Parts: sequence; structure tokens; C-alpha cells
Amino acid sequence: MGREKSASVLAEHVIKAYSDSIIKQGFEGEVDTSYSTQVVHSTDNSIYQQTPKAVLFPKSNSDIQIALSTSESAEFSDLYFGPRGGGTGTNGQSLTGGIVLDLSRHMRGILELNTEQGWVRVQAGVIKDQLNEFLRPHGFFFAPDLSTSNRATIGGMINTDASGQGSLVYGKTSDHLLALKCFLSDGFELNTHKVASKQAKEDAKQSDRTGRLLNTVLTSCEQNREKILSVFPDLNRFLTGYDLKNVFSDDLESFDLTRIIAGSEGSLAVVAEAKLNILPIEPYKTLVNINYDNFDSALRHSPFLVSANSTSVETVDSKVLNLAREDMIWRSVSDFLETPNHIASDGLNMVEFNGSEKGDIEEKVGTLTAKLDLLIANKQSGVLSYSITVNKADIIKIYAMRKKAVGLLGNSKGARKPIAFVEDTAVPPENLADFITEFRSLLDSYNLAYGMFGHVDAGVLHVRPALDLCDDSQQAMLKPISDQVAQLTKKYGGLFWGEHGKGYRSEYGPQFFGPELFLELRKIKTAFDKRNKLNPGKICTPLDSEVELAKVNGPLRARYDSLVPINIKTSFQDTLNCNGNGLCFNYSQAAQMCPSYKVTKDRRDSPKGRAMLFKEWVRLQAEQGVELPQQLSEYFDDQPRSPKVIISDKGKLKQFNHEVKRAMDACLACKACSNACPVKVDIPNVRAYFLDFYHQKYGRPLKDYLVANIERLLPIMSRFAKVINPMISGRLTNYLAQKTIGYQDLPQLSQHKLNAIEYDFAKLSKLNQQQRDEYVLIVLDPFTRFYEAELLAATVKLIERLGKQAVLLPYYENGKTKHVKGFLKDFKATALKTSEFLKLVSTLNIPMVGLDSALVFVYEDEYRKVLTELQRGDYIVQTIHEWLKLQDLSVLKLTSYQGPLKLLSHCTEETNPRASSATWLSIFESLGIELEAPNIGCCGMAGTFGHESKNQSASRQLYEMSWEKHVKSEEVIATGFSCRSQVKRYEGVKPKHPIEFIADLL
Repeated sequence: MGREKSASVLAEHVIKAYSDSIIKQGFEGEVDTSYSTQVVHSTDNSIYQQTPKAVLFPKSNSDIQIALSTSESAEFSDLYFGPRGGGTGTNGQSLTGGIVLDLSRHMRGILELNTEQGWVRVQAGVIKDQLNEFLRPHGFFFAPDLSTSNRATIGGMINTDASGQGSLVYGKTSDHLLALKCFLSDGFELNTHKVASKQAKEDAKQSDRTGRLLNTVLTSCEQNREKILSVFPDLNRFLTGYDLKNVFSDDLESFDLTRIIAGSEGSLAVVAEAKLNILPIEPYKTLVNINYDNFDSALRHSPFLVSANSTSVETVDSKVLNLAREDMIWRSVSDFLETPNHIASDGLNMVEFNGSEKGDIEEKVGTLTAKLDLLIANKQSGVLSYSITVNKADIIKIYAMRKKAVGLLGNSKGARKPIAFVEDTAVPPENLADFITEFRSLLDSYNLAYGMFGHVDAGVLHVRPALDLCDDSQQAMLKPISDQVAQLTKKYGGLFWGEHGKGYRSEYGPQFFGPELFLELRKIKTAFDKRNKLNPGKICTPLDSEVELAKVNGPLRARYDSLVPINIKTSFQDTLNCNGNGLCFNYSQAAQMCPSYKVTKDRRDSPKGRAMLFKEWVRLQAEQGVELPQQLSEYFDDQPRSPKVIISDKGKLKQFNHEVKRAMDACLACKACSNACPVKVDIPNVRAYFLDFYHQKYGRPLKDYLVANIERLLPIMSRFAKVINPMISGRLTNYLAQKTIGYQDLPQLSQHKLNAIEYDFAKLSKLNQQQRDEYVLIVLDPFTRFYEAELLAATVKLIERLGKQAVLLPYYENGKTKHVKGFLKDFKATALKTSEFLKLVSTLNIPMVGLDSALVFVYEDEYRKVLTELQRGDYIVQTIHEWLKLQDLSVLKLTSYQGPLKLLSHCTEETNPRASSATWLSIFESLGIELEAPNIGCCGMAGTFGHESKNQSASRQLYEMSWEKHVKSEEVIATGFSCRSQVKRYEGVKPKHPIEFIADLL
């Protein structure tokens, strides 16, 4: 019986006994056998899904060694392992039915740096961008540049021999490996580095474990040298997996066993540490962005661009460009990438020049652009226009768009999604255009749409055909298309996998290596892992193994996706379309997405993790016969009233319900995922839906009712502010609130008197439009109305100074607190009532303006999810900055302000398409005030999250990660009510809202 086949019958008692055994032996990391963790680790960035039996999170080399050596015991002989890093692989390399060894949670240490010799030593879980952020102040960087660099680990890069942009100059990961510390399947520690070939041959004579390994590899690579040189294509992206060619240097004088391990996808050893070559940062960089009339023109022009002595040439097709134009990321790059007069561009090449001398780059760029000018003037080569970018921050923004391309393709409309299975072919660059022409003809013969982007300088193009794998007829296309692309790639002297590794495409290994060399791979696998315990089926198998090579039509994720009820798919397609791209794993503390994951480093606490859990929860409910209603319409329509739905807790659901609840509780409901995620996964929406049904089964705590109804209670509470505020601020009351209802540090009610024109619909409706244009209607939200009335007063003051009349609309509940806590029936009732009022007010054709953007967005987002178009209407509530930007601010007379000023934005606001930072920067610039808006993460408050006692540690950590350093060292203003409350809690002083800041200068 094959190893993968036997995985399904691995007994729970064996896993339990194994877990107990390694803990007794001193394993200090986590051992997690929960179904929720299994589910989250069952996918990566590929089309495959395979559920492991357990996940280990080692904290040290000793933990890895204990985990592997313990499995040598006879009672654990059926256990096998899959090492895992960032989980960003596109071919299922890190998926296993055995035990996952996840090194990404704890093993993130940068151990040693030597700038004189140009190297750094790191643990395998270190993230690529994390490493370069550490190296930057020292003037160095680690060269291989991946689109997933903000979540890909060094261990993962080594195991897939990753490369990416600039590989023509900088090579692949293996070109920068100086030494590795690994552990073999039995726990044996193996250290590798380059040695003289003579020394390697002497060491191979030893009878110890290392000697036997060296002897096997030396024999295979030396005796088959001519065959290896003839089989391996002469490409920048050489054949990945067990690099037989580069074990020896070109002159055969040196030998490096490290090259065998690089690209081995965890099938030979578990990489624990790496010593890496690092390069000096070249201070000058220029990016030339060239627009073309079509993608074929861009491809055929790329060899000319490579010949311009550029560092890299990246390409993007119209499919990706159009998706980027629809995404929030386009606002940061449109100034650099749009053509004059917005002529349609169907292809883009990005040509980068790096150098240590400014003059050298200017000369190269000048030569290139002079030729481009001629091509444009003569209408040749399809060149439409070009732009030059020299600012490094702007260049990073452009590359961020390119890096997001992988995820953006997953956001294509319809059931068919561009997917990865033939997407990193590599051919000689001079053959690329002809190869792609045939490739496109092949896909056209199947009537498939597709998206393309890639590294044309290296002949690598990522091609993603659009398929709906839940459709059996389309699923059947996987194998024949793969077979034909493999043959086509070989025809053009290339490789089927030029960058992203084999994984479930391992079945094509014999075709590209040939039978003789593939036999040598199997000999090497046998020497390293005779019992086939490490990632079985990937790359190759031991000589006496019965396990089949992993196949392209292997365990597809679609077999689970197809079991999700269609009504749920329709209502939650944004979340259920999560393709595993993992942008939410972004390690950067300045990135808004995802706050909870940044604190726990638990994949379940990420948008991807929660999306996976929700999908599996829905699937299991359907399996138990529970018919969950879609979204809200059929469940909450008053006529007729649908019967109450009670979720099941049978089988796996008995514990899984609570595991999903734990993951959802850790969500801050900041909504950064719903816009920053390439496929717009909306966790707060599914969270509210899940909580509603969960609490039907298990009941609710009292505090949920208090929070959900706070908007209704505030008008009453505000009347007794003088009595309530001293109670709230008292230590004893705070302690009692913490112990009884689980909330603390509650904000004080505002006692500020408001003076504004009284709202009178009848009176306003009698005015002509010219008269109405002199009014502004302020939509009250619960927080600014009852906690920050001074902000409302400042807004009225500013509006009046602009020559308008401010009118405070009557207070209507917004409903956000109900939605956050999953009171969906009550939320819909609130949305209906408030929408009816706002629809009526909108007939006045007077601008309606809200002060707290997070609540303004509820009218546009959550209301549209629970109401029909007729119920919601088409009213628009502007944010205050959107309205202010349209005004003539020159009429304002401000006292001068000297000194730097920083804007710290609410994460919900900043990740929304109606983002505030750029608008506020424009407003302050027109007022003659210098304002900066640094990239910043979540403050840690996020509505009620930071007030809940159980969240205090996470809330504090988030504040310290990104907000604290700005607040303590600079003058800041902040847009979010919760953010200002968080700062006041920890610093004792509340920052001003931008409106308050401006009003104080009037």
C-alpha cells in the first residue's frame, strides 16, 4: 500500500500516542490535532486540498529532531511528514495527509550577520521581506525577489529554489546558499556547504551517514556528468529538484551538497537554518514602464529590452491590468501606468535598471527612451507610451501591483477562475513569443480565457487558464492540457516548471529528466529517505517504493468546494473564492491586514484561515442535513417568516463549531480584508452570519446584548452623563465591569452642548435648489454624537466658516454593533428603518455627510448586503473628507502651524476604496499645512474589540506594533474614533480628528 494511500487510515490513537511521546521527550512547540488547524493547513496557494492528521509547530532545532527521531519507533512507522513554510506554493508542495511540520510560526530568528564577508544566518521560518528589512540599514539585501515576498519563508524559498524578478542578474535562491543545517527523516543532523571536490571524495569514503550520502550523490553526478549536461536546458531557470548539474562547479573543482537539497520540496530533509549570501544595495534605481497595443507586442519586444542591459523585464497582460484597475491598488499606481489620453493598453513591460553610479543608469535609460521615442513616432513594435519612475517608494508601489497580480486573477468574475497548473513554464527568451502563440492557440482550442504575467527576461511566463473545477467537464481538461503544455515546452527547449516547483506535477519528472537520470534521482531519495517519510510522492520515490508520483489531477480542492450549497456560494462568493494566495499573512506591522494574525501567528486567525473554516463549517452542516439560508433575505423576510434554523453539532461539528467560534472571536471586524485582499474575502460578513446561527444553538452572554444595543441606550445614558462618567472612570467600577460583563476602559460620555440649525424637512423641502445648496446635513453616528460631541461642534464651525449652514439630522441607529455581534435580524430591522429615513432626506438633494468613516461605510456595504435595492434606495452619505475636498478652502483664514504633522488613519477607512489618506493630504496641502501619512497598521481598538477584557493582550500588542512609536514621538491627528480612544487609554491624551485640528486654527 502506498504511503499517501495509507494516510487515510492513520489511527487517531497512534497520532495521540506520538504526540504524547514527543512532548515527554521535551518537544517545546505546539502539537495541534484540532480539526480547525487540520483544515487550515489542508490548502496552500494551489488547486489542491489534503487534510493532515496533525500539525507541529517546532520552536527549535531540537524540536525538529525530536519529532523526526521519535517517528523511527516501530509503533509510529506509518507516520510521515510534510515541512511547511509560508504555504504560498502553487503546486501543493507543502500539502500532506500525514503530519505537517510548520516552521513559520516560531522559527523566525535572524541568528547572525557578517557584513564584512557578506552573509547572514537565519532560521527557516524567517520571511523574505522581514530579512531584507533587517538588512536594509546595513546596506545589504537578499536578492531573490518573489511576488509573495511579504509572507514567503526562507525555508520555503530553499525548498522550491525560488527566484522571481531579476533572476537574470541575481539568479535563484540556490545561487545564494552558503550552508544549510537540515534534519533527515530519522532526526540525523546534516550540515552542508561548498567544499573542494577532493575533500568531498575523501569524506565519501567514510562509513558514517554523511559519508554514505556523499558517496551516492558524488557517484550519480560524476558518472552521469555528460548526460546531465545534455539533458539540462541552458536556461536561467534550470531544472528544479535535486540539482544534479550544479552540485559540481563548472570546473569540477568544488562540490556542494546544498544544491541537492535546494528545490527538493522537503522530500530529502527538513531545512532548519541557512547561511545566505547577501549583496550590497545599489543606491540608484529607475523603472521604465512601457505600454503596448497588445500583449504579443509586449512579448516580442522583450528581447530588445533585455539587450538594453536592464536588471529585469517584467510583463503584465490586459487581463491583469484590467483587474488591477478595478482594485484599490490602482489608485497608488495610475499616475505612472496610464497612457496619455487614457488610450487602452493591452500589455505592459516594466524595465528596471539598478546601479551604483547614477550616470551609468541615466545613460542606459537615455539610450532606451530615445529608441522608444522613435518607435512611438513611427508607430512601430506596438509601443504606445512610456513613463519613467525614479522614486524608490513609487517603484515599490508599481511592483506591489505586479505582485498582487496572482491574487487579482482569483477575483475574475464568474465561476471560472484563472488557476495555477501550467503557469511557470520557462523557455529561452528568444523563443518566448512563438511559444506563447502556440500556448494561446492550445488554450483557445479549449475555449478558455486566461491571464498572463511574468519574467520575460528569463523566458518565464505565468499563464493561468480559467476553469471551474467544480464542473466535471472542465475538471477533465486538467490532465490533457497539462500533457500538451509539457510537450510544447519541451518542443521549445524549455521546462514545464521554471519557478514554482513540481508538487503535484511530479508525474512529469521522468519526461524531462529521462529514465536514466530519473533513476539517479530515486537513488538519491533512497539514500536520504529510504522509508519515504518526507513528502512522499513529490519529486520522486525511493527505489523500492510502491508510492506513485503525485499527479496533476490529484486531491483537488474542488471536491470540497462542490459540496458547499449553491445558495451559500452565491451569497458568500467573495469569501468562498479565497484561492489561498495568502496576502493576509503579510508579516509587516505597518500593513492593515490582518491584525489578529499579526499577534497570534495562528493561520486560523487570518482571513484565509477563517474563510477555510467557514467553508468547511457550511459543508459539514449541509452534510448533516442542515439547510442554512443564504445571507439574510430568505431568513429574515417578515412575510412569510422562515422557520428558525438550528445548526448541527453531530460528528466533527461537536467540537468544530466551537473552534470556528474561537477563530471568529479573534477577528477585529476591521474589514481590511474585504478590500485589501485580492479576491475581497469579507470575514466580518461571514463572521456575523456564523455568530447569528452559532448563538441560536448555544445561547449568548449578557455582554453581547449590551454591546448590540448600545446605540439604542446611548441617548438615554447621555442624559445622565454627569452621574455615569464618574462611575465609568472609577477604578472599582472598571474592575467590576471587567469581572462581570468582560469589558473595561469604557469611554466617557460627552457633555458638550451642540448649537446647530434644527432639522425641518418641510421647511427645507420648500427651498429652491440654489437655496438648498447652502446647506449641509450631518448624519449622526452614535460615537461622535454621544462620545465626541466636541468633534460635531468643530464640524459645524468649519462648515459655517465655509459659508454653509450645518444641520444635524435626527439621530438614527447605524446598526454596526448589532452586525459585529451577529444580531442579524435586529441589524436588518435597523437598516430598514434608517434607510427609510435617509431615502426621504436624500430627496432634498442636500449633501449628507458623516464623520466616522467606518460607520458611513456601513450604509454602502452592510446595508446593501441585507436590503434589496428597493429597500436600500440610492442615497449617498459622504465622508467628511469627501465633502471637504469639493469645497473652496481658500476662504478659510487659519493661524499658521509650524512643525511636522502625521495623519494616522483608521484601518477600515484606509483599506476602503474611498480611502482617506490621499484626500486628507490634498486638503491639508491646499491649506498650506505639511501633512504626512505613514503606512500604519491597526491601533488595536477596532470598535469594541479593545474594550473586551479577554482581548487586552492582543489590543496592547497591536498598539505597540505600529501606533505607539508615532504617538510618542510626533504630533499626530487620527481619523478613527476607536483609534483616538485607544491612544487616550495608553497615553492619557486623545489625538484630534483632522476636522478638530483645522477648526482650532480658524
